[in-house]
Amino acid sequence: MLISEAAGFLASSEGRRNPYPAYAALRAHGPVVRLGANFYAATGYDAINALLRDPRLRVMGWPEGPASRLIAASLLKANGAEHIRVRRLTAVAFSPGRVEALREAITVEATKLAAYLACLGGSGEVVDLMDEFAYPLPIRVICALLGLPAAEQQWLRERAHELTEVLEPRPPGEHTVAADRAAIELESYFNDQVRRRRGMRGDDLTGALIATHDAGGGLSSRELISNLVSLLLAGFETTANLIGNGMGVLLDHPGLASRLAADSSLADAYVEELLRLESPLQLTSRWATEEVDIDGADRIEANSHVMVFLGAGNRDPGRFPDPDRFDPFRRSVQPLSFGAGAHYCLGAALARLEARVALPLLLARFPAMVRGGEAVRRDRSTFRGYANLPIFTGG
Repeated sequence: MLISEAAGFLASSEGRRNPYPAYAALRAHGPVVRLGANFYAATGYDAINALLRDPRLRVMGWPEGPASRLIAASLLKANGAEHIRVRRLTAVAFSPGRVEALREAITVEATKLAAYLACLGGSGEVVDLMDEFAYPLPIRVICALLGLPAAEQQWLRERAHELTEVLEPRPPGEHTVAADRAAIELESYFNDQVRRRRGMRGDDLTGALIATHDAGGGLSSRELISNLVSLLLAGFETTANLIGNGMGVLLDHPGLASRLAADSSLADAYVEELLRLESPLQLTSRWATEEVDIDGADRIEANSHVMVFLGAGNRDPGRFPDPDRFDPFRRSVQPLSFGAGAHYCLGAALARLEARVALPLLLARFPAMVRGGEAVRRDRSTFRGYANLPIFTGG
């Protein structure tokens, strides 16, 4: 497949549902290939790892609409000292100790949702695992972390889901109506939260960031709101897709699923391999501020846009033998699913913990679980996941 053909396939609906053949075709031409003038694609594991850690490559956002402007003001699109400053203020909530302290609460919520699944599927009905478990669990957890009301979780889930459309590749100047509407509504919602909670005591992340802002701690009013929204996204979308993608793979490998159900200590290894095989985040972008040379790759010109295909790096046969095979007993997996370098995903530890709790819990609770029909993939390039995943719980 020619480079132009592979790039065109990735831009198609079929390519978004199954990008892996196009990734392999691009990688056959080199770990970084030119797609056009000042436009490149990175698909090799080592090249991606190097690019994401190179300070000469930056993230960028454009103020083209409400959704773009909101994301552009957040940690997701900050660089250098600005990024370090804001990340330092928010990273404390996602420290290993604080995340591990959430294990019991995550287990309680996952157990409740599994019990509800049992009720829904108890008479042999088909249940959508995404709608009834994979999405509700992370939205409950991140709302608890942010101190947001339980009654508003469904509304927040819907708005966050719509807003992520702005992170999909699209032509310059093209707006996404749903994402822009969601951005306006979320900005208004968090402004209201700040007004109502100002001066109130609270040990949740929203209260901590409000206190930091009010004390002159280096967070502007715009940054406060945009980063509260980005934290909602960071703690929700990727995790839901990780759980859904993981269960999709495990349903197709019942023998390996049974091993995890019987021994939850295997969860760490299983989750790393699932992250590698079906990365919930498939791509990100960088812009080269100057000419960049990467070992084994074409030279990247200054002022170039680089599409960084994390899902392709995770299936690089030069790094992972037989990369399309699910093997939870691989050694030294180290997937690129949460990125690398300064912009390594802030919510990575939380997403991993939720999956490590949820997957063995579901498999142990429903040992006879099977697919209940054809699953439908979301028509997305950046976030890979299911629109629905029908199952029979088996009792």
